[in-house]
Amino acid sequence: MGQRTYHDPLHGAIQLDRQDPAEALAIDLIDTAPFQRLRRIRQLGPAFLTFHGAESSRFTHSLGVLHLARLALQRLIRHDPSLEEHKAVLFAAALLHDLGHAPLSHTGEDMFGLRHERWSARLVRDHPALRQRLDAEGAGTADAVADLLEHGRYPRQAIGALVSSQLDCDRLDYLVRDSYSAGIRYGQLDLERILAALTLAPDGNLALHPKGLMAVEHYLVVRQLMYRSVYNHRLNVVCNWLLSQVIAVARRLGPGQVFSDTVMGRWLWHSDELDLETYLANDDLRCGYHLLRWREEGPEELREPCARLLDRRLLKATDVSDLASTQRLELLAEVQGMARRQQLVAERCCGLQQSQNRGYHPYKGGLRLWDGERLEALETRSPLVRSLIQPVEQAWLIHPAEVREPLQQRLAELHT
Repeated sequence: MGQRTYHDPLHGAIQLDRQDPAEALAIDLIDTAPFQRLRRIRQLGPAFLTFHGAESSRFTHSLGVLHLARLALQRLIRHDPSLEEHKAVLFAAALLHDLGHAPLSHTGEDMFGLRHERWSARLVRDHPALRQRLDAEGAGTADAVADLLEHGRYPRQAIGALVSSQLDCDRLDYLVRDSYSAGIRYGQLDLERILAALTLAPDGNLALHPKGLMAVEHYLVVRQLMYRSVYNHRLNVVCNWLLSQVIAVARRLGPGQVFSDTVMGRWLWHSDELDLETYLANDDLRCGYHLLRWREEGPEELREPCARLLDRRLLKATDVSDLASTQRLELLAEVQGMARRQQLVAERCCGLQQSQNRGYHPYKGGLRLWDGERLEALETRSPLVRSLIQPVEQAWLIHPAEVREPLQQRLAELHT
């Protein structure tokens, strides 16, 4: 068939036509086994335990990124027709940027200690189906895509910025998609206005026309809010902590005490030796199966966190962001003591998770405004953007429900 249509809940009909060489490349890449695996990787990991609609996959997201990259390139080609020559690399990179995600997406990276960018690049370079099809498009295409995915480097920086920057097509799609999946209305970005504002600065790099300033401000605020309300939601933090505990316990106990099939065994105890086939064989389905088996027949210290996750008997989390670092650690020790007095194993139910997020990095590929006469940094024009430069820290004290009352009493004392 010459054409193919993917009906996306956000972007509508995403049509690809084999008459266009870059779109034919995209169709062939979508049909490879490594890309089809993304259907079995949840976009938001275990967040479905908090937001029941968060069932979207990395497959769906990656198609959305391709769609936005195509629209963005159409806009930029008006300013520089030579960008058309880089269409195949852009489409491939947009489509394959999440190819190397571990099970449960970013949560899996923490669980297994992996970087998806590195694995995406390795798959592009070394998987025969991917490399052969990419290099059939032109010698060196696979290496160019891999370098862009792993390091954000590409000779035409405007093309690279559409894949990896503070305003790339990846972020534009996942903010809208994750907001939609989680049922949060403020993630409805003005994508049309943002894309219409894309332009090229005199140095050839990506810039924004000032007419899109408010839409970009809104995008940056939404990103900050999504981190606070979804990605770092207290229950999502608890799920991530429990999953990391599960893998840590399984690794410590070893194959003599923990069931695993051949693939999971390699992931658990030989993760530094994973080959491509074994890497691709793990996904949310295999991880979920092992959680079920461990709940049924694993040692007690493995059964307990698996049961908490599968039965959604989650631990509690209390915001301690306003406390100093030393106070947080001291409070963790106190909470562990409270848990032991309740005849609980403190190490299984008490933890401290801390994160820091900055809404905007002025020195990490900072955005610029260009109106045809004047080039200036985004933050010099926008007080709102300047306010997002300051890092925001979040700290959650994880604990069982049994210690909630004495914990609240102790917090009240600390705040007097």
